Amino acid sequence: MSKRAETSLLTDQVYDMIHESIMNGDLPAGARLRVRDLAEQVGTSVMPVREAIRRLEEAGLAERSPHKGAVVKGLTLAELVHVYDVRRLLEVEAARLGAQRISAEDSARMQDEFTLMRTALDERRVVAYLDHDEALLTILYEAAENPVLVEMIRALWQRCRAYKIVGAEGTVDTTEDDSLWKYQLRLVEAALEHDAAAAAAVNNESLLDATARIKAQLAQQDASQGLAQPPWPDAPTPR
Repeated sequence: MSKRAETSLLTDQVYDMIHESIMNGDLPAGARLRVRDLAEQVGTSVMPVREAIRRLEEAGLAERSPHKGAVVKGLTLAELVHVYDVRRLLEVEAARLGAQRISAEDSARMQDEFTLMRTALDERRVVAYLDHDEALLTILYEAAENPVLVEMIRALWQRCRAYKIVGAEGTVDTTEDDSLWKYQLRLVEAALEHDAAAAAAVNNESLLDATARIKAQLAQQDASQGLAQPPWPDAPTPR
């Protein structure tokens, strides 16, 4: 193996390791990505680590912070609103198209993922809950038969994973709040009935609700840390 190929392989390994840690919440927003520490952890030189961090920055998962260097991208209301607005544009359409075309077999697979999702939720396994939620949605969206649409949605899911974790963790222990599963149940029902309008409406309502819930959680975190409340605009009110 050439030196360049070896470096590329090591970069992929470092990227995958950091990426997984961000996706499962082990590296939360704001966590420092210390180049030398990561290099020692993987057992490589600093060059593949620096390249992996650069790729994470390009993917919107890391950023440069004054006096800290590279960190996991922080959470801001502005990004929350922007990302979720784009998600609504794409996922409402993906749900509409998917519900029109989905097969009975894939509708059954959605139901299976919903069952697994509820089990993870009951067991307070937030990351597993999010994984099954995304698997359920992926089945529906792939039925739209537009791989570019699905690819763009998946990229947005990665970018907002930290927001999803905040929203789910802030709601999972609120037993009277069914917002973490009621929309998915209605989406499964819409898919079974090939009701495109209902599927689109459910996704729109779900993402508006998620935006409002996560906004509230971010505000609560800022308050608990004694931070000044920023002049955040009101998030869209869920129907």
